[in-house]
Amino acid sequence: MNPKNQTILITGCSSGIGRYVADELKQRGYRVFATARKPADVEQLKQQGHESLQLDLDDSASINTAIATILEKTGGTLDALFNNGAYGLPGAVEDLSRDALRAQFETNVFGWLELTNRVIPVMRQQGHGRIIQNSSVLGFAAMAYRGAYNASKFAVEGLTDTLRQELAGTNISISLIEPGPIISQFRSNALSAFEKYIDVESSAHKTQYESMLSRLKKAGPAAPFTLGPEAVLEKVIHALESPRPKIRYYVTFPTYLFGYLKRILSSRMLDRILFTASGGGKR
Repeated sequence: MNPKNQTILITGCSSGIGRYVADELKQRGYRVFATARKPADVEQLKQQGHESLQLDLDDSASINTAIATILEKTGGTLDALFNNGAYGLPGAVEDLSRDALRAQFETNVFGWLELTNRVIPVMRQQGHGRIIQNSSVLGFAAMAYRGAYNASKFAVEGLTDTLRQELAGTNISISLIEPGPIISQFRSNALSAFEKYIDVESSAHKTQYESMLSRLKKAGPAAPFTLGPEAVLEKVIHALESPRPKIRYYVTFPTYLFGYLKRILSSRMLDRILFTASGGGKR
């Protein structure tokens, strides 16, 4: 796909991967529709020269309005969608309420599904399209104390793998990007979600939470092998422009490592390694 005059909708552009990819694709010649949930972030994006509009993945009306506005601006076409807007909710599975898990899925899964399903008919009609899902290493290798986020990314991967089969022959490609640690505001957003939904004092995991909170509050990269968002951009560009985009794109050393270990180790052995890597401490 030649970037000149190609249109792409990106979610979660307030910071991190979404903001960086929106900036760079615009420079590359794409017509980027950079969306964010908060009006203040939308206004900031506009001030930086982006065609920006509000899109709240938790709100069907917001999704419908955003799509209608974009299609009006483009004459009814959209070449690509980058589903990126998401957040992580840390916490032990036994401490997750129904409301907490529902909130995680509303943004990370249901919003993505609804938006994607609004875009697919447009791509079918025009005869082409690229859909890119920003998943995670945690979409195939679950780590302790990240159950809600693990589950949401496993769900995204399952829906994407199914959709890829169902779109065969349509000239619409769908790819998964699976980053490990990337420099962003992910941890600060995760801390806010944790404080909202997890009752630390009454939890059997209180000790583990104390070390987890210190990582969430740490300034700068908190995990080894953390890369900048440019590592994700490289994969996005390939998924957009290659005549044969990949089904999955690994990003960062941990993704490659755990992808390899999952193929060669027993589940019990992999559990031990992932638990250690999660910072869970002693059992």
